[in-house]
Amino acid sequence: MADIRLIVDLVLAVGVAFIGGAIAQRLGQPVILGYLLAGLAIGPFTPGPTADAHSIEILAEMGVAFLMFALGAEVSIEELRRLGRVSFLGGPLQILGTMVLGVALGPMLGLTFTQGVYLGGLLALSSTVVVLKVLMGRGELQTLHGRASLGILIAQDLAVVPMVIILPAIASGSDQLPIALATAGAKVIAVLIAVYLIGARITPWLLEHAALSRTRELFLLSVVVLALGTAVATHAVGLSLAFGAFLAGLVVAESEYRTQVIAEVLPFRDLFAALFFVSIGMLINPMAMASDPGLIILVTVAVVLGKIVIGTGVLLLVGVTGPAALLTGLAIAQVGEFSFVLARIGVSEGVIPAPLFDLTLAVALLSIVLTPSLLRMAPAIQRVMERVPLIGPRIRVPLEPGHVGEGAGDHVIICGYGRVGKELGDELDLRGEPYVVIEYNPPIVQDLRRQGKTVVYGDAGNPVVLDHANVAGARLLAVLVPDILTAELATRNARRMNPELDIIARATRADDVRALWRAGASEVVQPEFEAGVEVIRHTLFRYGVDAGAVELRLSTRRQAYYGGGLTLGWRLPGESRVEETVLAPVLTQVDKDPPN
Repeated sequence: MADIRLIVDLVLAVGVAFIGGAIAQRLGQPVILGYLLAGLAIGPFTPGPTADAHSIEILAEMGVAFLMFALGAEVSIEELRRLGRVSFLGGPLQILGTMVLGVALGPMLGLTFTQGVYLGGLLALSSTVVVLKVLMGRGELQTLHGRASLGILIAQDLAVVPMVIILPAIASGSDQLPIALATAGAKVIAVLIAVYLIGARITPWLLEHAALSRTRELFLLSVVVLALGTAVATHAVGLSLAFGAFLAGLVVAESEYRTQVIAEVLPFRDLFAALFFVSIGMLINPMAMASDPGLIILVTVAVVLGKIVIGTGVLLLVGVTGPAALLTGLAIAQVGEFSFVLARIGVSEGVIPAPLFDLTLAVALLSIVLTPSLLRMAPAIQRVMERVPLIGPRIRVPLEPGHVGEGAGDHVIICGYGRVGKELGDELDLRGEPYVVIEYNPPIVQDLRRQGKTVVYGDAGNPVVLDHANVAGARLLAVLVPDILTAELATRNARRMNPELDIIARATRADDVRALWRAGASEVVQPEFEAGVEVIRHTLFRYGVDAGAVELRLSTRRQAYYGGGLTLGWRLPGESRVEETVLAPVLTQVDKDPPN
């Protein structure tokens, strides 16, 4: 029986993760919460079946590696260069600022100054897995705040090695700090050079030969070797598994096999990432958390609020726009899992008291659970943050947005110049129609201005920015930003400022459709649904269904999906434009038509 213990643990963990995630989703809560509670259910601190924590932890580390590998494969090195200022300036400033927060909390916890610095180091690290999973679930990983969050997380991963060496040395008063710091820096540089040189030569060769075999199993094995092999190699010299896997993904991102690699990794990523949260849940000791709940809640609130303010302030300082800086601050406001490692090292070396480990664990768990809710509450939090000195004014009004002259009018406003926005802009260029772009990604703004296009720099949800784009005189507003909060605000504010405006909005997820209708959109488009409609259209034509019947079928599908809407034009939420009873006889006939 002992031989299959790992399989039993895996089945148990996956089973409770499925149950916990399904219950959380049914209750409208993040599935992460369900996974954490599932881990609690099979942990050593609760009655019932218990999984081996070490086995699940190993599987969870694989999930983290695959998650970071897939992320690296999706991010080009050019994109990473654009994150340089955020990573290499904003990241260290965020860590140092959080260390100051730790020193401030130290006296309340009975810690010395140096122990407070150590505590600040623990609190500075955010959870890479939590942030990426939440942002991916919200469809925001490609947004400016998604990329800024990634930049901060990369800096934190790079900082782990020197922190493991430096923090115990500071807390113990060691005089070997300069030597230790130089050693850590040399390790990081050596790993980066080795991964670049080896990856540039070996990775393309490995993927090419695996692809030429035309055997999916061999290609899959090559991907697993790359992801886990690089992660293990970097771990051997003291870097994290996650960082090594991310570097491997970056190398793959430059190859022609990038798309297939990502497709092969995704199932592994999602399965083992769920196990990661189960493993964290297994650490929860309800009795320890109940011993002093007041202190735990107080420290959690102080840490979350402190990290929001510090993260937002630092990102504003390095040039990220106000709303994106705030959303990034909210995303990284939790305490990460690697803080447990630092806390264990501190306790084992006697530089921090043992109860600090349990406190760190409790604060980390509570802050992780809060992360999805914080992002959902972003508009309300922004209103509160606007009252914070120095930070508030910069969140409220984007800097130097640009301006569209009062004489301009009858133009299209494109909010968000991603792939969809660019397609619309290209078509308007061909027709010679005037348009204005609202964009808060500085590189895109600079590129558009070099092309001579009219661009307003700022957050599309801000009325000041919409006013600069002359929304009062516009013919149409296309809200194409991936962030639903910004899309809702842009739609609602534009409708208030110009009641007659035609507003078309893109819904990233199916759940966002109704929210955009309520905000006042004239039309809502959900890309995945529209792709499905086109596939249905093609299929029905192949079966000989005439064009009129096909259009009626697709119109009814759209009406059911979007909540009513066969004709264009703004409607109040809840209004039905075409009664389904009118179409029923025709659609019944379509269903009866035999294929040719």
